[in-house]
Amino acid sequence: MRTILNIRAYLTNQLLKTYNYSGRLSLLATNNFSIHNKIGAGRLGVVYIGNLVLVDGREVSIKTDLHPSFGSRVDYVIRTSNGERTGGRAEGSSPEASNVTENVVKGFQLFSKAELVAATNNFSLDNKIGGGAVFIGKLLDGREVVIKRGQKASIKSKLAFLSRLHHENLVGLIGFCERRHEKLLVYEYMKNGSLYDHLHEKKNVEKGSSVLNDWKMRIKIALDAARGIQYLRNHAVPSIIHRNIISPNILIDATWTARVSVSDFELCLMSSEVDRDHPLGYGLDVLTGKSDVYGFGVVLLELLTGKRAIFKYGEDGGIFGTFMSVVDFAVPRILAGELVEILDPRVGPPDVDEVDAVELLAYLAIDCVNWKGKDRPTLSVILVHLERRVSYFESIL
Repeated sequence: MRTILNIRAYLTNQLLKTYNYSGRLSLLATNNFSIHNKIGAGRLGVVYIGNLVLVDGREVSIKTDLHPSFGSRVDYVIRTSNGERTGGRAEGSSPEASNVTENVVKGFQLFSKAELVAATNNFSLDNKIGGGAVFIGKLLDGREVVIKRGQKASIKSKLAFLSRLHHENLVGLIGFCERRHEKLLVYEYMKNGSLYDHLHEKKNVEKGSSVLNDWKMRIKIALDAARGIQYLRNHAVPSIIHRNIISPNILIDATWTARVSVSDFELCLMSSEVDRDHPLGYGLDVLTGKSDVYGFGVVLLELLTGKRAIFKYGEDGGIFGTFMSVVDFAVPRILAGELVEILDPRVGPPDVDEVDAVELLAYLAIDCVNWKGKDRPTLSVILVHLERRVSYFESIL
């Protein structure tokens, strides 16, 4: 007797109609188009059978006919047991298409649009976070994720690119959904927000306002971020320049580990045909790995001072203040021996066992924002210094 696969889909009948079913659920319902679910070949193509149990408890049997008249070998028609008929497009749902998709997106989960709609409450404004079309969602298995929508161009090359990047200090891509007119990317959710949020949000007004108002913690965050950047530069093949190392792109997970975001696809491959004596500061078009070192130096100065990369200075930062970079503000004062005067007051002066580490962070930041790229330290050198300090902290705790 033929075995019919029962799947609890957790979708309402209305979702089934609205989104014309889902290729992913078609794979599940038919056990990936198993021969055990094949019941023959009709005039429209091979026919498979599978069962779904809707959220209201009703069980509806479906037959999936590969339907060439829709203009693609991966289109199909759904016939339900209650007489309803729904046609739709299911990218990657046919046996023929699945092998092609698997080769391109190996290691990533393929989501249906319906799954992501359900996860974000139909992309509700209440789920919207940050700038652009970015939403927080909760998958059926309980995982919290971040979903970026609005990609119009093909994402296959981007997926192939990101599939090579695996490191505990990079924000990981979980999966994607690719439809004809819309592409969606699904990332790990970073529960504790961005470094920018912790340093610059208005409610962070005193030492107890944030876990990051602690010198040991800030140096650890710097080390985490440096490890992620160094992985891109020294271990990715070919070497990668991030191009956008800023505090909003350093995210913090549930364990207070910092991770570098690669979601904006600002990455570019390392070029050997560049002038390595070029200043390579912000606003310049010539890029090498030392460009990321400059950006990291700015982040270090933010960690030290608590000030934004660009902030209003003078008249208490009010309407009469002028805009100033944290580099122009901090570097001359550090060199003049005034480091303590510019440290973030929410953290306060370092303890005796923290003084050397904070001073190291300050002079490391100065080296990183050196005008000439050739005079900046390598990421490997940066890591050695930061790891020594973090190891020292751990030994005295």
